[in-house]
Amino acid sequence: MTTARGLHAQVLETLGQRIVDGELAPGTVVRPETIADEAGVSRSVVREALRVLQSLGLVEPRQRVGTLVRPTASWELLAPTVIRWRGASPAYFAQQRELLELRLGVEPVAASLVAARSVTEDPTAGPTDDGPATDPAGTEPTPAAAVLAAARDMTDACARDDSRAYLEADVRFHRALLTGSGNAVFAHFAGTVEALLRTRTSESRDTITRWTHDAAARHEAVALAAVAGDADAASAAATALLRVTREEFIAEAPAAGRQARTAPTR
Repeated sequence: MTTARGLHAQVLETLGQRIVDGELAPGTVVRPETIADEAGVSRSVVREALRVLQSLGLVEPRQRVGTLVRPTASWELLAPTVIRWRGASPAYFAQQRELLELRLGVEPVAASLVAARSVTEDPTAGPTDDGPATDPAGTEPTPAAAVLAAARDMTDACARDDSRAYLEADVRFHRALLTGSGNAVFAHFAGTVEALLRTRTSESRDTITRWTHDAAARHEAVALAAVAGDADAASAAATALLRVTREEFIAEAPAAGRQARTAPTR
């Protein structure tokens, strides 16, 4: 039997996706009684889902009117849940481009900070044949070594043609880069980046989901510069990585979407 929590999650997913897909356009009045009848659930379940949607900026209650769907500009666009919904909607490509442009302003700085920490925290650290470098206490990999380990796992997964392992290593790479920067805001942004990366698994267009040796090599270049403590090189390598990825998405976006800059996303 489906629990009340499960029913709430189902209604939330359905309503959220319908709003993000544009099926429920901005200004539409969402009537709990109608949704409850359609979904075969109680109105209290619908109201709970609407409260979550309100916290994400997708709907807004209005006195004597009801609950209105809000425009995209009001949404919490960095929330992982919203990213997931947009990733399964016609806004897929637009979301990828928008967040890659945001990441261009964040991840190169994070890479430079990881490189700087590689020098200040453990000047002798470096990858060895036995595994990644550890911190001075010898208990765990340094931030730069964790980034490098993830990059090398990407290369290994690519050689084995294991797309799932590649994705997991890619997620670890960017999370290690952002959390290893020592900047709490960047670390918080890691959840947004992970959600964005995971939307690619549902995309059917092969070119931009193919795991390539070139892409893995670009990640490793960032990591090697960070391990070497070269902040400028790490930043430049991260910039190059993200720029290439951005251009790939722009090239793959439908022509109409490229012209309007509102191409579908995944």
